Amino acid sequence: MKIHFSILFILCFIFGNSQNKPQPADTFVKDNFTKKEFYITMRDGVKLFTAVYIPKDISNKTKYPFLMQRTCYSIAPYGENEYRTKLGPNQYLMKDKYIFVFQDVRGRYMSEGTFTNMTPQVDHKTKKDVDESTDTYDTIDWLVKNIKDNNGKVGQYGTSYPGFYTAVGVLAQHPALVASSPQAPISDFWNDDFLHNGRFMLGYFRTFPVFGVQKTKPENKTWYSDSMIKTTSEDGLKFYRDMGTLKDGYDKYYKDNFFMTEIMNHTNYDDFWQKRSLLPHLKNVNHAVMSVGGWFDAEDLSGPLNIYKTIEKTSPKAKNTIVMGPFSHGAWAYEQGKHLHNEIYFGDSIATYYQKNIETKFFNHYLKGDTKKDAGLPEALMYDTGAKQWREFTTYPPKEGQKVNFYLSNGTLKNSAGQGSSEYYSDPNNPVLSSDNLKDFNGFTPRNYMSEDQRFAEGRPDVLTFTTDVLTDDMTFAGEIMAKLNIASTSTDADFAVKLIDVYPEDFKPAEKKDGVIYGNYHQMVRSEIMPARFRNSREKAEALVPNQKTAVNFRLQDVVHTFKKGHKIQIQISSTWFPLFAINPQKFLDNPNFATKEDYTKAFIKIFEDSAIEVEVLNK
Repeated sequence: MKIHFSILFILCFIFGNSQNKPQPADTFVKDNFTKKEFYITMRDGVKLFTAVYIPKDISNKTKYPFLMQRTCYSIAPYGENEYRTKLGPNQYLMKDKYIFVFQDVRGRYMSEGTFTNMTPQVDHKTKKDVDESTDTYDTIDWLVKNIKDNNGKVGQYGTSYPGFYTAVGVLAQHPALVASSPQAPISDFWNDDFLHNGRFMLGYFRTFPVFGVQKTKPENKTWYSDSMIKTTSEDGLKFYRDMGTLKDGYDKYYKDNFFMTEIMNHTNYDDFWQKRSLLPHLKNVNHAVMSVGGWFDAEDLSGPLNIYKTIEKTSPKAKNTIVMGPFSHGAWAYEQGKHLHNEIYFGDSIATYYQKNIETKFFNHYLKGDTKKDAGLPEALMYDTGAKQWREFTTYPPKEGQKVNFYLSNGTLKNSAGQGSSEYYSDPNNPVLSSDNLKDFNGFTPRNYMSEDQRFAEGRPDVLTFTTDVLTDDMTFAGEIMAKLNIASTSTDADFAVKLIDVYPEDFKPAEKKDGVIYGNYHQMVRSEIMPARFRNSREKAEALVPNQKTAVNFRLQDVVHTFKKGHKIQIQISSTWFPLFAINPQKFLDNPNFATKEDYTKAFIKIFEDSAIEVEVLNK
């Protein structure tokens, strides 16, 4: 069965397998490396399939360190005579040469064992107590002892799910592990990838065969292809409208999918999700860690930020660095020349700059240089997506930032609270769309919406809009954003989707543009997030709203580094539906809203009071 192109694109580029794209003319790897394949036995007896590419000039006098990636997305091609055309995270590290290691994790492809999404950390009391950190330790230990003429140092990297395996591998604390770069990693599964503050990300619906079908034997090809949902129309919205409720979609497509079943049954932040949070375990890290992410990563924006901030708090001995660029999910791995996200141009050769000057320097220093010394990288290298330039910070969030509240008042953003309120009418049967690009809804995962023009939503009666006057000076937001809403609803439940938007001048002319795009008055989304009111007081225990009672709903919108330029305006949009990016809240309190039926859908009048605010950290006022 042929897999749709968008699926291939995600698997190849987004899941870190871009090096597998056929390039017959490129023989560098085969000319310079010898490939060996091994089954490495873990402490509980499970064997993990591992491919090792060893430089041909390795010797007692020319020793090399290891650079390792562990993945659930296949380490193809299989066979010692079958070579990848690309090794490592970039071409510069490949040309510098390392002992490159690739491993199928438990339960995936050629490895033994059972696959578990975001394998929980366990107490290591006996040899049977295993998790991804012990598998990382056992793999490193075997490599150092069995691959001749290595220099005794190991680095690890990975993007997306391999980014999680890198992050959890940090906990292995093997003495040979000196450098880790988790890139777009999952950190807390209840607020990364498939869920945002517990609300299911419906835009991921097509991905579930990849994660929720167990294999029954060693596999060197995808075994879940028959479960993929076929695209039948260019109008991707039609699929979600025809599907009906989330329950309807689950019943029709995924009743036998173990991962979808887990999500459907665990709506609160219960023990299932708590065990899948990596953050409480990131303590006493004592080697170099460089977390990498993209400001337009629709999948794992919060992961690298949370991992960096946690290590910063818990591990003073760690050489801790964070890099955030103007990238979508994993886009730093491949150069596109004129770098655009969706319709917005950010500069030239940005991925190459990162690969050559940051990533290569990080691994070369710690794996081939003096591990005890700092690599000389910035503490925080953050791309300002409004000024369109890299910025370096000695602390992140920047200490020089000042908290500023923008109050939501009668269509405007003000510096003081008002006494009134604004109201909108939310109907789950007629939801606010998350995009006006119907083809994008056919995608394997959402991508473009993160910087998309939001003019299509402005003016709807179920969307509130608050906008500043034209800015007379640049204003830079750098750090965390908090939505501090005071609301009242006629219903017993509701979601709140908040968007931070950069409104361009009417005469704006970009340095680079896409044909057919009207950039004057462009409403570029800068940041957004959704929050179910049911979790306003506790993630563990959902609570109904009291109809018409004023209630506080506070939540983070995730971070930004963005300069709103002179002549632009700052805008906030608020709604209670965001379809089909997120599953619809029925607006009737249910113990498990994932199983809501159309009969549960409840229309509501919702107020946002004028003492509601968006709190940001401003570098200059």
